[in-house]
Amino acid sequence: MRVDILTVGDELLIGQVVNTNATWLGEQFSAMGARIGRIVSMADNHNSIQAELQRSVEVADVVVLSGGIGPTHDDVTRQALADFFGVELCFDASIYQRIEERYAARGQTPPESNRALAEIPEDFEVLNNPIGTAPGLWHTVTDGEETTVVIALPGVPGELKAIVQDYVVPRLKDEVSLSSSAQRTLLTAGLGESELQERLQSSKLLENDEVELAYLPSSKGVRLRLTAHASSAQEAREKLQALEEKIRERVSDYIYGMDNDMLEAIVGEMLFERGLTLAVAESCTGGLLADRITNVPGSSRYMKGGVVAYSNTLKEELLSVSVDDLRMQGAVSEVVVLQMAEGIRELAHTDVGMAITGIAGPKGGTPEKPVGSVWIGLATAEDARAETFVFTTDRLFNKDRSCTEALNMLRRFLQEESDVQDTAEVSIEAPKQ
Repeated sequence: MRVDILTVGDELLIGQVVNTNATWLGEQFSAMGARIGRIVSMADNHNSIQAELQRSVEVADVVVLSGGIGPTHDDVTRQALADFFGVELCFDASIYQRIEERYAARGQTPPESNRALAEIPEDFEVLNNPIGTAPGLWHTVTDGEETTVVIALPGVPGELKAIVQDYVVPRLKDEVSLSSSAQRTLLTAGLGESELQERLQSSKLLENDEVELAYLPSSKGVRLRLTAHASSAQEAREKLQALEEKIRERVSDYIYGMDNDMLEAIVGEMLFERGLTLAVAESCTGGLLADRITNVPGSSRYMKGGVVAYSNTLKEELLSVSVDDLRMQGAVSEVVVLQMAEGIRELAHTDVGMAITGIAGPKGGTPEKPVGSVWIGLATAEDARAETFVFTTDRLFNKDRSCTEALNMLRRFLQEESDVQDTAEVSIEAPKQ
């Protein structure tokens, strides 16, 4: 099944609004086993909408439009649809009654412009909007043995999602022939996209076009999206499992979770399971690491607190960093980040202390320490370690990536501790009988 996604709105073209609807729709239909033929954004323009409709109706099984069906003068999608199919707009009293009832529940009367929401192209079916006033539209076009479904949806993300989940996806699964597919996302940290690709040698993993592997990099790591297609759901799952096993054989140390897992949640659970507590000291990340850690419900079980020691004075006074080391080595150095990690551990009386210091940018670098230089440190009563990175000149990216590397450093440390414990338990000689 080929799906074309057409998004309508001047705001999408001039950059005022990020086109999250297109991304979300692509994910939903891909998860159903559909192939996304194209995603097009266009202005609130009658002729543009008709031209893109013409292109898609000729080749796609399903055409989805989002936006342009509201009550204002620039919402022209309904009229464009009516003209394209050569029908009239008809007033649907039942739709307007629902609009009146929604307003009445708030003690209000709908503006006169809302009558436009009840103007529906003739022969189109109405998809109820459970959280808004603009309904979705469904139209089936048959040309000989070929059938195309045209669906129009509100541009408001929450309303679009509700209609798709409640009506569109269930109905398409019932009415449209779909191949079976299975999808999974493996979440990695610690390796860049090119390094992952080199290790995986993806061409040897993908034996045929029924399995796919996509690399999706971000400041939080690289997501590996695995997709398998087959004639049955069971066969698709088996192909997916085989692909995942091949990937894990090559890069298992860098995989921390799947699908919607969060690195901070994975690390938090590891801390809790081991009965360990954590505190963090941050300079260039300005509290972002503590923010990510405490975004996880239940993080108070292991997270005790943090310090944003942005100035050298606070590094000295709160974290006991040596004045001489700050002067001689600079704040962005191995010796300082280790003292910060140990300083916060002692200050908060925790098992683990972590610290980040760096040059977030876009200015402030030197030939020896360019913009994007970051040191990350970890300290326990028995261990201390530090790693250095050089990221980009983008300040916000550097802050986010620094936190990801810090969390991954902590994950690897905790995994090492667990492996040592497991080895020790296995090596204990069983008592003689």
